[in-house]
Amino acid sequence: IVGFVFEGRPNVLADATGVLRGGNTVVFRIGSDALGTARTIMAKALEPSLVAAGLPRGAVSFIDSAAHASGWALVSDRRLALAVARGSGPAVATLGALAKQAGVPASLHGTGGAWLYGSSKANVENLAAAVECSLDRKVCNTLNVVCVSRQRAAELIPAVLAGAEKAARQGGDGPGVFKLHVASGDEGYLPEELRQRKVMVTRADGDHEEQQVETLPEDKLGREWEWEGTPELSLKVVDDEDHAADLFNKYSPQFVACLISEDSAEHERFYSRVNAPFVGNGFTRFADGQYLLDRPELGLSNWEGGRLFGRGGVLSGDSVFTVRTRVWQTDPMLKR
Repeated sequence: IVGFVFEGRPNVLADATGVLRGGNTVVFRIGSDALGTARTIMAKALEPSLVAAGLPRGAVSFIDSAAHASGWALVSDRRLALAVARGSGPAVATLGALAKQAGVPASLHGTGGAWLYGSSKANVENLAAAVECSLDRKVCNTLNVVCVSRQRAAELIPAVLAGAEKAARQGGDGPGVFKLHVASGDEGYLPEELRQRKVMVTRADGDHEEQQVETLPEDKLGREWEWEGTPELSLKVVDDEDHAADLFNKYSPQFVACLISEDSAEHERFYSRVNAPFVGNGFTRFADGQYLLDRPELGLSNWEGGRLFGRGGVLSGDSVFTVRTRVWQTDPMLKR
């Protein structure tokens, strides 16, 4: 039995029925904002499909409750072979702790926020494009931190700013407003005019006038920016790929790391140094099960709590299985 607890994406209800392919059954609990949609999917699509396929109705069960306690109870049930939690960081952390306390294996869609490093051997246009294409919307694999080489900061930082501005325009002719958090000590690499500028930033509770650039302590680089309509990211100037990898391994959720460089040896070194399940050479938004593997994604996992063994960072319906070994002996005298 696989238990799913998720918040506002009712499509997971349909996607996660893929676990039936491995002989599993599934129990769902969904948040209040998508509860009505989930009820409709169950009544109009999933239940009729189970009957048409000759599968028992109970193969897919739905907990019709928005109470947080219903999710807590589900992941604490020791009859589960796997608990899967998707949603906000604190909620997922609570569900994971409860599952662990009950001895239930858990796959947690944990903290997001992708990192990008523009090296001394980066193509400036490619860096700008990677920034732009990684900031189209806020999800877990959205660009969160950009590191640039100190040797070429004068060239690379303008490319980062241009990419962020273009992403903020979203193909239109607007002002291209973005919010930038620069690591303490690196403020001098930014134009004075930009550091003094005030802009209107769209937050969950409306628009607010803020400084476009604010400083951020280095040990806060791991903070994930949950932005709404205004792209938001952090900037850090580093010595080389080793410095970038060390910061990633220390402060990031160890999720997505991309390197913009024309040097193949540098890519190999970066790949060997960063502790991430998803490593690329362009935009960060590639880390998605549907986009990357053409399979419904039930969850993405970072390595913040340790590397995953037995599967990759994308959890899909056909990857939820156990392996049994059966031997049929024909020689009764067979021995070691």
